[in-house]
Amino acid sequence: MQRIQECKAMSIEKKFLKSKPVCKVRFELPAELAKDAKKVSVVGNFNNWNPKETILRKLKSGAFAGQVNLDRDQKIVYRYLLDGATFENDNAAEAYEPTGVSYEENSVLFT
Repeated sequence: MQRIQECKAMSIEKKFLKSKPVCKVRFELPAELAKDAKKVSVVGNFNNWNPKETILRKLKSGAFAGQVNLDRDQKIVYRYLLDGATFENDNAAEAYEPTGVSYEENSVLFT
């Protein structure tokens, strides 16, 4: 059995494995932000901003969620992509930083 250290936020849940240098991150986009999206993915520096890499599943509540194993001690820059067209930031991000495109910002978390 692996021991884990857990830290919860509104739409991010991080579990740090003590036996491996891995942080299991559960992303969740609440239904209010998902609006009427049919498909939601998380894009960021951890998956080369590839919208096909980390697709979230739709929950009965209308929210979208999924889990990703990430290396520890990393700065993860990400956004939610709705229906391949609209970006949403995470209300539970640990920080935000400019995208370099107009006044947009990316969400940031630390593993």
